[in-house]
Amino acid sequence: MAFPLGACSAPPPAPDDAAAALARGLATGDLTDVPLGETAGVDPSEQVATATAALEPLRPTVDVVDVTVAEDGATAGAVLRHHWDLDPTGEEDWTYDVPADLTLVEDAWQVRWSTALVAPDLRPGEVLATSWEPAERADVLGAGGVAIVEDRPVLRLGVDKTRVAAEQPDAARRVAEVLGLDPEAYADRVAAAGERAFVEALVVRAAEPGVDLEAFRAVDGALAVEDTLPLAPTRRFARAVLGTAGPATAELVEASDGALRPGDVTGLSGLQRQYDEQLRGTPGLTVSARTEDGTQRQLYARAPRPGAPLATTLDPAVQDAAETVLDPVPSPSAIVALRPSTGDVLALASGPGSDGYATATLGTYAPGSVFKVVSALALLRAGASTEATMDCPTTATVDGRAFRNYPGYPDAATGSITLVTAMAHSCNTAFIGSRDQAPPAALAAAAASLGLGTDAELGFPAFTGAVPADGSGTDHAAAMIGQGRVQASPLAMATVAASVARGGTVVPRLLADAPAAPDPGAEPLTEAEAEALRELLRAVVTEGGATFLADVPGEPVLAKTGTAQFGSGEGLANHAWMIGIQGDLAVAVLVEDGDYGSTTAGPLLEEFLRLVG
Repeated sequence: MAFPLGACSAPPPAPDDAAAALARGLATGDLTDVPLGETAGVDPSEQVATATAALEPLRPTVDVVDVTVAEDGATAGAVLRHHWDLDPTGEEDWTYDVPADLTLVEDAWQVRWSTALVAPDLRPGEVLATSWEPAERADVLGAGGVAIVEDRPVLRLGVDKTRVAAEQPDAARRVAEVLGLDPEAYADRVAAAGERAFVEALVVRAAEPGVDLEAFRAVDGALAVEDTLPLAPTRRFARAVLGTAGPATAELVEASDGALRPGDVTGLSGLQRQYDEQLRGTPGLTVSARTEDGTQRQLYARAPRPGAPLATTLDPAVQDAAETVLDPVPSPSAIVALRPSTGDVLALASGPGSDGYATATLGTYAPGSVFKVVSALALLRAGASTEATMDCPTTATVDGRAFRNYPGYPDAATGSITLVTAMAHSCNTAFIGSRDQAPPAALAAAAASLGLGTDAELGFPAFTGAVPADGSGTDHAAAMIGQGRVQASPLAMATVAASVARGGTVVPRLLADAPAAPDPGAEPLTEAEAEALRELLRAVVTEGGATFLADVPGEPVLAKTGTAQFGSGEGLANHAWMIGIQGDLAVAVLVEDGDYGSTTAGPLLEEFLRLVG
């Protein structure tokens, strides 16, 4: 078909598609599909890869923000906006615009290639380089804003291979022996390290190294490097809860999605791990254009922002007292202290026998007779009074199983006794005999009113207890005296004591800024109920199993003893419990493998109250 003379020719194409292709190529690093003009024999994709290698595996997003065709219609200019998300903070990412020149060649737009399309004014031979400046790690604070985890002096002990030559294996073995490490394993590490390496063996506190530094320094090649690390006041101070911080492991770096780099100090366990992002802050970042001779010019900089302190309610003096009391206890053990008026956690001490486990917050044990506070509340709600009479026989049999009182139970407190006497002397058979007045659901509800077995969000790992609402027969009978399927942690039982002291349900508060709201499904504890429970617990001190607490200085002490058997046959043993109240202080003491609550946990409670009084 012939076109008439004078018909208009087709308009030239717009440069938008070429600009969009360039944006895609720069974003991916592959410019194969970009319509490029003369490139002077270089490979633009290779130049992009080389220039941005230091930022791998990151890639920018690149958008075309403007395309303008010149009046001659044969040239155009585009503006490309690069956006680099350089770290997971999402704050102040690196964004910049670069101009691109396009030329119309035989009805097709071509891009004029330049390394300046990669980064502002980037010249051939320059590459992007990054450097990070660590942020100042924030402290963990205790009550009153006192720093309890802060930078403290440490010594990094090891072998400096430049100080010893032929005898390196012997030096490594001697260092390991002095430090209590595996000599052969450490010698292998030293042998595998570089010729001039310092091979760290152990990091110790400068103030309390716990090793023979004189013997260490006497070894040829041994070196102690001074440094600092975020540490609590002592090695034992709330260690199981606060956790530790130190150089990031390879695994943590890999799992951090770029938030951590080798050598960064990060939380390794406990609260320091859980709240690491808050504590470590945001590192400073500089992006530069660097030449082969090391010359650099800065393209982007972000100053480091320090971390934010983590405020806790731990009282250093109370925590230290708790740990001092537990120090000689060989079994796993714990002392938890709360301030009932606020729910503040003053001490979370897990003894040395716990071997680093957070017995205070995560320990799961049958509470034994300290649970009778819960059973008593269920009976009060069923209509009983503190002077209500109940039968305390020597034996109570349920579905063929015989329940007895503890050995040495006083004969004078058997027969028809009041609830006060039953609590004071901890009569198992009286509580078991009253089980029909406190069915399982009522027992579980009473526990929740005292803060035991609730779903309250505490902001830190904790076991708040478990009380079955569906028991029957011997299971329910055992529950009345805190055994069977009833479980509690020392924190949970301290919460029970604190709720009685306050006259309302307490939610433990360890993080000063965390809300402390009771489980909305729990029936509130009333002041009248709490007053009756306080009467019962005071009787334990005035006439029952805790008379040794009667002369503790200060306000009157209220308490409850508890012993829970575990194991069987020759392996039968006891969890020893004690809870106490004195003024605005509520305490729970546990020894996992003890004698009786009054004889094992009781003296620990007394010592603790005298220390903090």
